[in-house]
Amino acid sequence: MLLCETAAVDQDTFPQLSARTLNFQLGLPRAFQVSADGARVAFLRTDDGTSRSHSLWVFDVASGAEHRVADPAALLGGSGEQLTDEERARRERLRVSTSGVVAFSADDRAERVAFALSSRLFVADVVGEPSVRELATTAPVIDPHIDPTGRRIAYAGARGLHVVDVDSGADTLLVGPEDGDPTEVVWGLAEFVATEELDRGRGFWWAPDGQSLLVERYDESPVPVWYISDPANPDRVPDARRYPQAGTNNAIVSLAIVDLEGKRLDVGWASDKPLDKKVLEYLAEVSWDSGDPVLTLLTRDQRVMQFRQVDPATGSTQLIEERTDDRWVDLMPGTPRRLDDGQLLTGIDAGDVRRLAIGDEPFTPDDLLVRSVDAVDRDSVIATVAPQLGSVALARLGFDGSVELLSDPVGVAAGAFGGGTLVVAQRTVDEPVVSTSVVVDGATVGVLESTAERSPLVPQVETMRVGARDYPTAVLFPTGHQAGSGPLPVLMDPYGGPHGQRVVNSSFAYLTSQWFADQGFVVIVADGRGMAGRGPAWDRLAYHDFVGTIDDQAEVLAAVAERYPGELDLDRVAIRGWSFGGYIAALGVLKRPEVFAAAVSGAPVTDLRLYDTCYQERYLGHPDHEPDVYDANSLTSMAAGLSRPLMLIHGLADDNVVVAHTLRLSSALLGAGRPHEVLPLSGLTHMANSATVTQNLLHLQVDFLRRALKIQ
Repeated sequence: MLLCETAAVDQDTFPQLSARTLNFQLGLPRAFQVSADGARVAFLRTDDGTSRSHSLWVFDVASGAEHRVADPAALLGGSGEQLTDEERARRERLRVSTSGVVAFSADDRAERVAFALSSRLFVADVVGEPSVRELATTAPVIDPHIDPTGRRIAYAGARGLHVVDVDSGADTLLVGPEDGDPTEVVWGLAEFVATEELDRGRGFWWAPDGQSLLVERYDESPVPVWYISDPANPDRVPDARRYPQAGTNNAIVSLAIVDLEGKRLDVGWASDKPLDKKVLEYLAEVSWDSGDPVLTLLTRDQRVMQFRQVDPATGSTQLIEERTDDRWVDLMPGTPRRLDDGQLLTGIDAGDVRRLAIGDEPFTPDDLLVRSVDAVDRDSVIATVAPQLGSVALARLGFDGSVELLSDPVGVAAGAFGGGTLVVAQRTVDEPVVSTSVVVDGATVGVLESTAERSPLVPQVETMRVGARDYPTAVLFPTGHQAGSGPLPVLMDPYGGPHGQRVVNSSFAYLTSQWFADQGFVVIVADGRGMAGRGPAWDRLAYHDFVGTIDDQAEVLAAVAERYPGELDLDRVAIRGWSFGGYIAALGVLKRPEVFAAAVSGAPVTDLRLYDTCYQERYLGHPDHEPDVYDANSLTSMAAGLSRPLMLIHGLADDNVVVAHTLRLSSALLGAGRPHEVLPLSGLTHMANSATVTQNLLHLQVDFLRRALKIQ
């Protein structure tokens, strides 16, 4: 699809606005929760497109009106937020860079809502005239969740799990470290691997009747200690962090059922069938919507996944279903779920499609890729699916195999469902706006207001499949470019990592790419092997092979050049990226210098043994068993081959991809006598969420690329 031409934007306007608005995401309604009866929608939104402080709002379906429930500025009396180190680390794992009410928990009827603000606990009654009050706590508050009945709120804090009675205000430490436990023992929070790699941000779960909780306990004492220093401030003591480096010990994770009196029953989830000397090491998910709790557990190599049901009376578990794969087993977000008849809804890989199943029986069509589950209705599931290239659509998937699309099949949608009310947040590739509708029985009953800034850029992008493997690809020319006006230098702009996806039918995905195009480049965004949205077989092409992804980028480049004859200058091709994209960018000039003439590599993983257990071992195996695989895929072993300009950028406070990655590659390059540039970002983490730095980084990258490619 090709968009219409628009006027070019001043090169300084977009970087400044993009940085201040978080790529124009501030001001958009988000984090929707629909009440079980469908009467209310609770959500978050900032007051304008540059404020980073979210307020809590409620939309009344009957009246079509929305009202603010909680205003952080009013609740804090104008004082700034104070967060604990634990909360800051948790937000880094969850990629939360905003403030105010960043998350909330509602009871089943969405009449009462709990949230943390400045590490303090607040509860709001949202029916009728909204009222908000603070509840005194005995510890700084992390991740509060109200019980389904709305009577009590549990929160993590000071290494323990606390419960506050909403009416009396009494705060009880329900469970916490015992005498003799090391300081690395924590109750009620998810460990590093869960939040960073398994998309599980919770560490406790209420029983449906609100009378007990299932609580995680983790012990990080076996995990290696790493030190994150601040070289710009040498008087500061380095921050000690436990980091599960590939091949080393993970945290020891366990669960206990704890009642409201603090009585504890430990849960045992050891497999009752042989696992070839393996153990179920990763707690990937917990579901306790109805009936008994269900655990999703993975072996360390992630080739075996078990769904096990917990007996709350004994703490024992029973195997319900098992999934195996000779590479790895994928998780289906939003599953497992217990149906009304007691059967278990799960995701299952069948052929080259990810389907939904009840037990071992798939019920969704064998040509429809299911991405996630949002809700379960009486005889159907509300889910996201991938109906075509780059699209993510909401759909009603009937247990009888029927499919009803609930959003634009060409665009990208997200939403929430409850009691017959559907929220649809719709993005398209045509305009950088989001429309958020509330729909009942197929009719729109309201639209949630957006206060977001509008991007001055409208990407002009054409999406296609190219190459022998039909790589999903997006191509962007400068605004107003006239075909035949001469070859332009090329900038490849990938992510490239397994399970990521860059080519999507949302204009927001290409805003920065269009800005780079308007600096005089043809920008190409391509999803190579292992990227999301194409199915299990495609995902597994990345097994033991990260370096091959750069060959995919080279193949896409050649195919796009053939599609646009005379438009691409193949002697001046650069590549840029961040995180795994930084790895791919550096890989381009190290492995394929005949194709890529320059690279900007941000926060790259260079020595693959330095990244975490769960991610690296899923794709590359255990480094003790597969050392050659790690050597073959690590950039440091390729340093002597650098012959092209390379800029390395890294945040010195990054505790995910630590700066040692860039320093080790730089050291190897120096040892081989290979010139390169290093740009350290003092005090910044992996998100690099300083507006000033984000803005200036765009200009610095363009300046480097112009020098490297000899662009006048």
